[in-house]
Amino acid sequence: MGRLALQGVSRRFNNFIAVSDVNLEVEDGEFVCLLGPSGCGKTTLLRLVAGLDTPTEGELFLDGKRIEGVNKECGFVFQEYVLFPWRTVRENIEFGPEVKGLPKEERERISQHYIDLVGLRGFEDHYPLELSGGMKQRVGIARAYANHPKLLLMDEPFGALDAQTRNLMQAELLRIWEKEHISALFVTHSVDEAVYLSDRVVVMSARPGTVKEIFENNLPRPRVRTSLEANLLRDSVLRSLGAEIKRAAGKY
Repeated sequence: MGRLALQGVSRRFNNFIAVSDVNLEVEDGEFVCLLGPSGCGKTTLLRLVAGLDTPTEGELFLDGKRIEGVNKECGFVFQEYVLFPWRTVRENIEFGPEVKGLPKEERERISQHYIDLVGLRGFEDHYPLELSGGMKQRVGIARAYANHPKLLLMDEPFGALDAQTRNLMQAELLRIWEKEHISALFVTHSVDEAVYLSDRVVVMSARPGTVKEIFENNLPRPRVRTSLEANLLRDSVLRSLGAEIKRAAGKY
Protein backbone atom coordinates (compact mmCIF):
# COMPACT_ATOMS: atom_id res chain seq x y z
CA MET A 1 0.00 0.00 0.00
CA GLY A 2 1.10 3.58 -0.56
CA ARG A 3 -1.92 5.83 -0.97
CA LEU A 4 -1.17 9.47 -0.17
CA ALA A 5 -3.81 12.12 0.54
CA LEU A 6 -3.30 15.85 1.09
CA GLN A 7 -6.37 17.64 2.40
CA GLY A 8 -6.46 21.44 2.47
CA VAL A 9 -2.72 21.68 3.08
CA SER A 10 -1.20 25.15 3.51
CA ARG A 11 2.21 26.26 4.74
CA ARG A 12 2.99 29.78 5.88
CA PHE A 13 6.35 31.19 6.92
CA ASN A 14 5.46 34.33 8.90
CA ASN A 15 3.73 36.51 6.25
CA PHE A 16 4.94 34.39 3.35
CA ILE A 17 2.50 31.75 2.00
CA ALA A 18 4.40 28.92 0.27
CA VAL A 19 1.47 26.62 -0.53
CA SER A 20 -2.25 27.20 -0.06
CA ASP A 21 -5.17 24.77 0.23
CA VAL A 22 -3.54 21.88 -1.64
CA ASN A 23 -5.81 18.89 -2.20
CA LEU A 24 -4.14 15.95 -3.92
CA GLU A 25 -4.14 12.18 -3.88
CA VAL A 26 -1.55 9.70 -5.11
CA GLU A 27 -3.05 6.25 -5.54
CA ASP A 28 -1.33 3.01 -4.58
CA GLY A 29 1.37 2.25 -7.15
CA GLU A 30 0.79 5.50 -9.06
CA PHE A 31 3.53 7.70 -10.51
CA VAL A 32 2.63 11.40 -10.18
CA CYS A 33 4.79 14.25 -11.48
CA LEU A 34 4.58 17.72 -9.95
CA LEU A 35 5.26 20.74 -12.18
CA GLY A 36 5.09 24.46 -11.47
CA PRO A 37 6.94 27.78 -11.64
CA SER A 38 10.04 28.22 -9.49
CA GLY A 39 9.06 29.11 -5.94
CA CYS A 40 5.55 27.62 -6.13
CA GLY A 41 6.14 25.24 -3.22
CA LYS A 42 6.88 21.91 -4.92
CA THR A 43 9.77 21.07 -2.61
CA THR A 44 7.80 22.39 0.37
CA LEU A 45 5.09 19.82 -0.41
CA LEU A 46 7.64 17.00 -0.53
CA ARG A 47 9.05 18.11 2.82
CA LEU A 48 5.55 18.11 4.31
CA VAL A 49 4.86 14.60 2.98
CA ALA A 50 8.21 13.41 4.32
CA GLY A 51 7.35 14.85 7.74
CA LEU A 52 10.36 17.17 7.62
CA ASP A 53 8.01 20.13 8.01
CA THR A 54 4.52 20.66 9.44
CA PRO A 55 1.54 22.21 7.63
CA THR A 56 0.09 25.44 8.99
CA GLU A 57 -3.34 24.19 7.94
CA GLY A 58 -4.70 20.91 6.63
CA GLU A 59 -3.72 17.27 7.04
CA LEU A 60 -1.68 14.65 5.21
CA PHE A 61 -2.37 10.92 5.29
CA LEU A 62 -0.51 7.83 4.10
CA ASP A 63 -2.67 4.72 3.95
CA GLY A 64 -5.19 6.44 6.19
CA LYS A 65 -2.65 7.30 8.90
CA ARG A 66 -2.05 10.96 9.59
CA ILE A 67 1.54 12.01 8.88
CA GLU A 68 2.99 13.41 12.10
CA GLY A 69 6.72 13.76 12.55
CA VAL A 70 9.29 12.18 10.25
CA ASN A 71 7.53 9.85 7.82
CA LYS A 72 9.53 6.63 7.99
CA GLU A 73 7.34 5.09 5.29
CA CYS A 74 8.87 7.41 2.65
CA GLY A 75 12.03 7.10 0.62
CA PHE A 76 13.56 10.41 -0.48
CA VAL A 77 15.82 10.96 -3.51
CA PHE A 78 17.35 14.43 -3.79
CA GLN A 79 18.77 16.35 -6.74
CA GLU A 80 22.15 16.46 -5.00
CA TYR A 81 23.97 13.18 -4.56
CA VAL A 82 23.44 12.92 -0.82
CA LEU A 83 25.70 9.92 -0.30
CA PHE A 84 28.09 9.23 2.56
CA PRO A 85 31.52 9.72 0.94
CA TRP A 86 33.21 7.41 3.48
CA ARG A 87 30.86 4.52 2.69
CA THR A 88 31.01 2.25 -0.33
CA VAL A 89 28.10 1.71 -2.72
CA ARG A 90 26.99 -1.32 -0.73
CA GLU A 91 27.40 0.45 2.61
CA ASN A 92 25.39 3.46 1.42
CA ILE A 93 22.54 1.21 0.29
CA GLU A 94 22.66 -0.75 3.55
CA PHE A 95 22.43 2.38 5.71
CA GLY A 96 18.62 2.26 6.19
CA PRO A 97 18.45 -1.47 6.94
CA GLU A 98 21.41 -0.99 9.30
CA VAL A 99 19.57 1.77 11.20
CA LYS A 100 16.58 -0.58 11.45
CA GLY A 101 18.83 -3.11 13.15
CA LEU A 102 18.57 -5.82 10.49
CA PRO A 103 21.21 -8.55 10.72
CA LYS A 104 24.26 -8.42 8.45
CA GLU A 105 23.15 -11.26 6.16
CA GLU A 106 19.75 -9.64 5.61
CA ARG A 107 21.35 -6.26 4.90
CA GLU A 108 23.67 -7.85 2.35
CA ARG A 109 20.79 -9.68 0.67
CA ILE A 110 18.78 -6.44 0.37
CA SER A 111 21.70 -4.38 -0.88
CA GLN A 112 22.69 -6.97 -3.49
CA HIS A 113 19.12 -7.12 -4.79
CA TYR A 114 19.05 -3.37 -5.38
CA ILE A 115 22.63 -3.22 -6.65
CA ASP A 116 21.59 -5.69 -9.33
CA LEU A 117 18.31 -3.87 -9.97
CA VAL A 118 19.97 -0.50 -10.63
CA GLY A 119 22.77 -2.04 -12.68
CA LEU A 120 25.71 -1.47 -10.33
CA ARG A 121 27.02 -5.04 -10.03
CA GLY A 122 30.79 -4.85 -9.95
CA PHE A 123 30.76 -1.44 -8.24
CA GLU A 124 29.73 -2.65 -4.78
CA ASP A 125 33.02 -1.65 -3.17
CA HIS A 126 33.48 1.66 -4.97
CA TYR A 127 33.21 4.98 -3.12
CA PRO A 128 31.05 7.90 -4.37
CA LEU A 129 34.17 9.77 -5.51
CA GLU A 130 34.80 6.97 -8.01
CA LEU A 131 31.32 7.12 -9.59
CA SER A 132 29.78 9.20 -12.37
CA GLY A 133 26.78 11.42 -11.67
CA GLY A 134 24.35 8.89 -13.11
CA MET A 135 25.86 6.09 -11.04
CA LYS A 136 25.66 8.17 -7.87
CA GLN A 137 21.98 8.76 -8.48
CA ARG A 138 21.46 5.04 -9.04
CA VAL A 139 22.92 4.52 -5.57
CA GLY A 140 20.51 7.14 -4.21
CA ILE A 141 17.55 5.37 -5.80
CA ALA A 142 18.72 1.97 -4.56
CA ARG A 143 19.20 3.35 -1.03
CA ALA A 144 15.66 4.76 -1.04
CA TYR A 145 14.17 1.45 -2.22
CA ALA A 146 16.24 -0.59 0.26
CA ASN A 147 14.08 0.77 3.09
CA HIS A 148 11.00 -0.77 1.44
CA PRO A 149 9.06 2.51 1.52
CA LYS A 150 5.37 2.83 0.79
CA LEU A 151 6.01 6.07 -1.08
CA LEU A 152 8.99 7.36 -3.04
CA LEU A 153 9.59 11.13 -3.02
CA MET A 154 11.91 12.49 -5.71
CA ASP A 155 12.99 16.14 -5.89
CA GLU A 156 14.41 16.80 -9.37
CA PRO A 157 16.72 13.78 -9.04
CA PHE A 158 18.04 14.07 -12.61
CA GLY A 159 18.26 17.86 -12.80
CA ALA A 160 22.05 17.94 -12.54
CA LEU A 161 22.65 15.34 -15.25
CA ASP A 162 23.43 15.96 -18.91
CA ALA A 163 20.57 15.39 -21.37
CA GLN A 164 21.72 11.98 -22.58
CA THR A 165 22.32 10.60 -19.08
CA ARG A 166 19.02 12.12 -17.92
CA ASN A 167 17.06 10.29 -20.62
CA LEU A 168 18.84 7.06 -19.73
CA MET A 169 18.09 7.50 -16.02
CA GLN A 170 14.42 8.20 -16.73
CA ALA A 171 14.15 4.91 -18.60
CA GLU A 172 16.03 3.12 -15.81
CA LEU A 173 13.78 4.61 -13.15
CA LEU A 174 10.68 3.41 -14.99
CA ARG A 175 12.18 -0.07 -15.35
CA ILE A 176 12.80 -0.21 -11.58
CA TRP A 177 9.40 1.33 -10.74
CA GLU A 178 7.56 -1.20 -12.90
CA LYS A 179 9.26 -4.03 -10.98
CA GLU A 180 8.78 -2.56 -7.50
CA HIS A 181 5.56 -0.62 -8.24
CA ILE A 182 5.90 1.74 -5.29
CA SER A 183 3.86 4.96 -5.34
CA ALA A 184 5.96 7.93 -6.45
CA LEU A 185 5.66 11.71 -6.19
CA PHE A 186 8.26 13.24 -8.51
CA VAL A 187 9.10 16.97 -8.72
CA THR A 188 10.48 18.24 -12.02
CA HIS A 189 10.80 21.41 -14.09
CA SER A 190 10.78 19.40 -17.33
CA VAL A 191 7.46 18.90 -19.13
CA ASP A 192 9.08 16.25 -21.33
CA GLU A 193 10.22 14.33 -18.24
CA ALA A 194 6.77 14.53 -16.66
CA VAL A 195 5.04 13.27 -19.82
CA TYR A 196 7.54 10.43 -20.19
CA LEU A 197 7.36 9.22 -16.59
CA SER A 198 3.95 9.90 -15.10
CA ASP A 199 0.50 8.42 -14.75
CA ARG A 200 -0.70 11.95 -13.96
CA VAL A 201 0.88 15.39 -14.29
CA VAL A 202 -0.05 17.93 -11.62
CA VAL A 203 0.51 21.58 -12.58
CA MET A 204 0.80 23.95 -9.64
CA SER A 205 -0.06 27.64 -9.73
CA ALA A 206 2.31 30.53 -9.17
CA ARG A 207 2.93 31.34 -5.50
CA PRO A 208 1.13 30.72 -3.30
CA GLY A 209 1.21 27.27 -4.84
CA THR A 210 -1.94 25.24 -5.18
CA VAL A 211 -3.13 22.59 -7.61
CA LYS A 212 -4.13 24.38 -10.82
CA GLU A 213 -4.72 21.48 -13.21
CA ILE A 214 -4.24 17.71 -13.37
CA PHE A 215 -3.57 15.88 -16.63
CA GLU A 216 -4.25 12.16 -16.97
CA ASN A 217 -1.41 10.44 -18.82
CA ASN A 218 -2.72 7.28 -20.45
CA LEU A 219 0.10 6.93 -22.98
CA PRO A 220 1.08 3.26 -23.27
CA ARG A 221 4.46 2.12 -21.97
CA PRO A 222 7.15 1.88 -23.22
CA ARG A 223 6.61 5.47 -24.36
CA VAL A 224 7.81 7.14 -27.53
CA ARG A 225 8.81 10.71 -26.70
CA THR A 226 8.11 11.94 -30.26
CA SER A 227 4.72 10.29 -30.77
CA LEU A 228 1.75 12.44 -31.77
CA GLU A 229 -0.06 11.59 -28.53
CA ALA A 230 2.96 12.55 -26.40
CA ASN A 231 3.32 15.83 -28.27
CA LEU A 232 -0.36 16.67 -27.81
CA LEU A 233 -0.16 16.05 -24.07
CA ARG A 234 3.11 17.97 -23.84
CA ASP A 235 1.53 20.96 -25.59
CA SER A 236 -1.45 20.96 -23.21
CA VAL A 237 0.79 20.81 -20.14
CA LEU A 238 3.08 23.51 -21.56
CA ARG A 239 0.15 25.88 -22.09
CA SER A 240 -1.04 25.39 -18.53
CA LEU A 241 2.44 25.72 -17.04
CA GLY A 242 3.40 28.62 -19.30
CA ALA A 243 0.46 30.67 -18.11
CA GLU A 244 1.57 30.23 -14.51
CA ILE A 245 5.20 31.07 -15.31
CA LYS A 246 4.04 34.32 -16.97
CA ARG A 247 1.84 35.09 -14.00
CA ALA A 248 4.74 34.47 -11.63
CA ALA A 249 7.04 36.71 -13.67
CA GLY A 250 4.51 39.53 -13.55
CA LYS A 251 3.84 39.09 -9.86
CA TYR A 252 7.39 39.09 -8.51
